[in-house]
Amino acid sequence: METPVGVVLATERYGSAQFWKYIERDGELERKKDGTEGESGANSVVGLFKSVFLPQGYPESVSDDYLQYQFWDTVQAFSSSLSGTLATQASLKGVGVGNQAATVAGATITWLLRDGTGMLGRILFAWRKGSKLDSEAKKWRLFADVLNDIAMFMEILAPYFPAFFTLIVCTAGIFKSIVGVAGGATRAALTVHQARRDNMADISAKDGSQETLVNLAGLLVSLILIPLVTDNPGLTLSLFFLFTILHLFSNYKAVRSVVMETFNEARISIVLQQYLTDKRILSPLEANRREPVFFRMGLSVEAAGWDTKRTLLDWDEWRVAWKTKRS
Repeated sequence: METPVGVVLATERYGSAQFWKYIERDGELERKKDGTEGESGANSVVGLFKSVFLPQGYPESVSDDYLQYQFWDTVQAFSSSLSGTLATQASLKGVGVGNQAATVAGATITWLLRDGTGMLGRILFAWRKGSKLDSEAKKWRLFADVLNDIAMFMEILAPYFPAFFTLIVCTAGIFKSIVGVAGGATRAALTVHQARRDNMADISAKDGSQETLVNLAGLLVSLILIPLVTDNPGLTLSLFFLFTILHLFSNYKAVRSVVMETFNEARISIVLQQYLTDKRILSPLEANRREPVFFRMGLSVEAAGWDTKRTLLDWDEWRVAWKTKRS
């Protein structure tokens, strides 16, 4: 028996705002967006903004902490963009831009040394700490942003120490290379955590769009700041410290908002200690709130207070309770 023309064969739903119908028309299957549900929002400004900057299927396709993390990540990216503008201006001034006595060869050598030391630093850091970046993503994410602020501060101060300018910018270059490795790797780990429908690529792409928009806003503000801070070191340092404080605060709030659902050394130590104290199983939210993001918290059987004489039944009971908390 043939299906009548125009009959809906199936419907598809992706999240709370994506609806499609599959209709047979003249013997061919057509996929059409359902205009009866959620279609009006798609034509609005808010709907357009969501489709451009948020992953498809938001909010069901991402973790519960996605929006809060992205908000603070946007604030930190904006403040970092402004700080970077001040540091770039200082670096250009240090290599001789605007100085008639400076040579192109000298500036080129300084820049090559800076890039070369940065490449070596990137390789060495990935070799020594690469295996730690997944389990300690929040700590290394915050570490990278603190180190980035230190590197930019060094670049701002470098022109005032001409005898050590090359050494300072090369050291700052090493720091920034470490930032690049740690920041990129931990962002990938956080993307894995945020993806709920095998949509890592979509989340990563939309994160890039958000970052580009923020950098564009930072660029527009920088066009206003540059004429004000030129030849005004006091104002430059004042604005830099202001942006740095905002940058560090927003980064701290960002990593604190992340609720990882897997164990690392710190989280398993916290959960085990609580369990051995009063038989209470902490939820992932509670464990993440207690997790330190500045200092390393090592795990050992003795430090965690684990009694090796406990029965296997106790351990199985704990695992079942933790699994229930996660679900």
